[in-house]
Amino acid sequence: MPTLPRRQRVAAYAVIMRVTSRPEVLLCRLAPRISRTELWTLPGGGLDHGEDPRDALLREIVEETGLSATVGDTAHVYSAHLPRASRDGVMTDFHALRIVYDAWVPSDAPAPRVVEVDGSTVEAAWHPLERVVDGTVPVVAMVGEALADHLPFQLQRVAAYAVIRRGSAVLLTRLSARAHHAGAWTLPGGGVDHGEPPADALAREVAEECGVECEVGRLLDVHDTHFAGTAPSGRVEDFHGVHLVFAATIADDADPRVAEVGGTTDDVAWVEVADVESGNVPVLDLVRHALGLAGG
Repeated sequence: MPTLPRRQRVAAYAVIMRVTSRPEVLLCRLAPRISRTELWTLPGGGLDHGEDPRDALLREIVEETGLSATVGDTAHVYSAHLPRASRDGVMTDFHALRIVYDAWVPSDAPAPRVVEVDGSTVEAAWHPLERVVDGTVPVVAMVGEALADHLPFQLQRVAAYAVIRRGSAVLLTRLSARAHHAGAWTLPGGGVDHGEPPADALAREVAEECGVECEVGRLLDVHDTHFAGTAPSGRVEDFHGVHLVFAATIADDADPRVAEVGGTTDDVAWVEVADVESGNVPVLDLVRHALGLAGG
């Protein structure tokens, strides 16, 4: 048997996931000239000579899905050797090296669409993860390998929040559509930057979210939460939030209003504690925990 010509191809791909009502993964359907039957793969493609893998991946994601993505720092590498493979009608001894990154698109990204004309893919779509895993959606072998190795990004975040009372009401902020718990109300506050004193971080966050200055008082307690979801950036995260809960005050004549545009807060209001306790106002567990500590 004659020796077949050797061909080696290096390509970069991305596992791009999101969580809406259920986990979904972004896939691209191979063109009929590549697969006669319906077959889906990860967004990505071959590296040009001298091209950085991450740059190649960003280019391919735009061409195949029309979306701008952020690519993570680490990747898995998969090797597939096909001693007899037909590539463009020519039999070759084919070796594929596939570099698969974690990547994400903004949570408010438009629907995916193929931009490249006459490329290797003809459709891009979000698919429920369980339908991919159980084989309902036909995928190339690489997709199964990559999903088996994929773990959500682990993020632990320290944040500071304020319990600000006025009579029988408490000052709350509402989470915008960019946040994971969109529409729920929480305490004013947010993440502590590296090296930032928590009290300073809290004063800064209250000014951004409520448009008022606050005086930070004593630390009431520490609360935490753990869940998996989509961050404002669009990255699916295994999230652990550690919350420092402070007592705080604002001036009697202060008029809270949302100051930060395009953030994770879209409203601020004085909410009766009785409405929180009765369940009439949807709030995060942090609020109930803090109100119990504060004597609410």
